[in-house]
Amino acid sequence: MLPLADVRILSVEQYGAGPFATVHLADLGAEVIKVEDPSVGGDVGRYVPPYAEGEDSLFFETFNRNKRSISINLNTPAGRAVFEDLVKVSDVVYSNLRGDVPKKMRITYDDLKHLNPKIVCCSLTGFGMTGPRSQEPGYDYILQGLAGWMDLTGEPDGPPTKSGLSMVDYSGGLISTISLLVALHAARRDGVGMDCDVSLYDTAIGMLTYPAAWHMNAGFEPVRTHHSAHPSLVPFQAFEASDGWLIVGCAKEKFWQRLTVVIERPELATDERFVNFAARLKNKHVLIPMLEEILAKQSVSYWLPKLYAESIPCGPINTVAQSLVEPHTIAREMIIETDHPRYGKVKQVATPVKAGPARTDNRRAPQRNEDADYVLADLLKYDAAKVAQLSADQAFTAK
Repeated sequence: MLPLADVRILSVEQYGAGPFATVHLADLGAEVIKVEDPSVGGDVGRYVPPYAEGEDSLFFETFNRNKRSISINLNTPAGRAVFEDLVKVSDVVYSNLRGDVPKKMRITYDDLKHLNPKIVCCSLTGFGMTGPRSQEPGYDYILQGLAGWMDLTGEPDGPPTKSGLSMVDYSGGLISTISLLVALHAARRDGVGMDCDVSLYDTAIGMLTYPAAWHMNAGFEPVRTHHSAHPSLVPFQAFEASDGWLIVGCAKEKFWQRLTVVIERPELATDERFVNFAARLKNKHVLIPMLEEILAKQSVSYWLPKLYAESIPCGPINTVAQSLVEPHTIAREMIIETDHPRYGKVKQVATPVKAGPARTDNRRAPQRNEDADYVLADLLKYDAAKVAQLSADQAFTAK
């Protein structure tokens, strides 16, 4: 049995950050039921270009495998009644909306505890449910700027730069899964649920970690570094070889001593300018150009075996395509396939969470409202007459 096979999550989710959170839980066996708004065509992720046809997109497939879908109009009394019946038989209500919306939609713990005292209400929002920005929409790009990430990223003489991936969205999604699972554990132990107020903003600020501590306690002013160099460990950065790029990192003194042998400059290990971390940091303006000149003389394939042989932290700077066919990627079973009626075999990256038995029955993302019969008849035990009446009352369609 998969680790979360006894967990049911009712998810009012959309786009990237929220679905990214719940796809990991679904991969681990949780039953994730997407509640999609029929008035807007469901999750906007269904329509994200460039690989989108109708309501199918490869973007949506990435974040919604192993889930179920039902269209419910939460703005009608009938739709709200169906939602509340689902709350009664669920463990979690998850959402990723603007910070003030969960209260407006009445999907917080105080709104739902009379239906299910153990319900966990996890809200992932841009800025949280409190504070001066709580009513603002929060997007990854904006958060990377606000939290100082872009100021740290890029070349020293270049503009502030966004990460190539939506790292605030993804990090926020993972933080919300931790919050959700912690709250679920407590609810099952104590019989009382709770709210989880998780924000992308808090996540981004929290990930400033030691540079923030250095700044607040010692006045450190973070700056962008040449070739993505570590702010204090020298050398630890990207270097250009004759035919590509690689990363070399001397995170311990022994690695620096070994590197001097690999580059055939053993005298540098005892040079007073480079003898320890502090000396190399002080004299990096001398050392780094020296290393750049040496490493540029040979290819990536020349340097890597020598560095690996001495257990010096290193690696090539791969393209995305190269990373997906790395032998280690394949060995770690990080590529999975699902069958799709439009796209055929769809390959995508698997969850990195390794806990319990590996899932062998991965399902494609659901079509919108595909699981209505299961949810209404099997789960909620509605008969045909009740479903017909709810349909007439616009529980499942736009007004």
